[in-house]
Amino acid sequence: MDVHRLRMLRELADHGTVAAVADVLSMTPSAVSQQLKTLQREAGVTLLEPAGRRVRLTDAGRVLVGHADHVLAALERAHADMDSYRSTPRGQVTVSFFPSGAAMLLAPLIGDAGAHGVEVLGRDIDVPAAHAPQQLTEFDVVVVHRDDRDTSSWGPRFSSTVLLREPLDVLLWPTHSLATRPRVDLSELAGQDWVGVAGGLMVDDAFKSMATLTGSSPRIIQRVNDFRVAEELVAARIGIALLPRYVTLARDLVRVPIGDVRLARRIEAVTRAGAESRPAIALVLAQLRAIAAGIVSTSE
Repeated sequence: MDVHRLRMLRELADHGTVAAVADVLSMTPSAVSQQLKTLQREAGVTLLEPAGRRVRLTDAGRVLVGHADHVLAALERAHADMDSYRSTPRGQVTVSFFPSGAAMLLAPLIGDAGAHGVEVLGRDIDVPAAHAPQQLTEFDVVVVHRDDRDTSSWGPRFSSTVLLREPLDVLLWPTHSLATRPRVDLSELAGQDWVGVAGGLMVDDAFKSMATLTGSSPRIIQRVNDFRVAEELVAARIGIALLPRYVTLARDLVRVPIGDVRLARRIEAVTRAGAESRPAIALVLAQLRAIAAGIVSTSE
């Protein structure tokens, strides 16, 4: 049954005449009569009966009016709920992070967004940043990191919010010959054994930038994706590594900045174009920016 016709039946119960319903709904009396006849055919029973020059509700008509009240009230509640989603952050937002990004951002995001009525469901997934468009079929927001020299566009179907730019430092064991230096130049790192990551991930792109800048490729002898594993290999003096500056160390190791060139990762939150118009997603993006800004301010 059509909800607009149910509304007409409800108005007829309230106002008593077809002419009054037509006036309330800005329709002609003949149009109202036609719609009420159609509703009667949809119901399969007689809803109206003559009463002099007017019509009145039958018993079945009065029962249907009662149901119409419930239907119309439910629709009003549905409209009110949808209006609240358009104007107030609420509901659930799914967010994918690369692992070290999740370590930095996920816990405070869950707390901050939850305080505003938004539930964040986070995942840590270690895939190249280029996979973000595919991940957005499953997630509302995908937080990625890539070499700061990578300026490739996400295209018109996606939007990107830059959260922070994080320098990459050289990670050394305490007795390494360069460990006491306030900074090192790329040329001083030639000939070192390196702990790298799988091809396509951010640190590997940074190694490629190093090769472009120096004219020679770093000698990578081990590839591990977890920075904690990289720490263990550096602590065991197997090789040195590149480590983002705000990643918390678990071992007693030394970070040394690179002085003659800026190697950095750019952390971005990628969404489908227009997704930020949903208040809950806009809130999550704002909270991510605020958390990232706090990390930078407390680390400098």
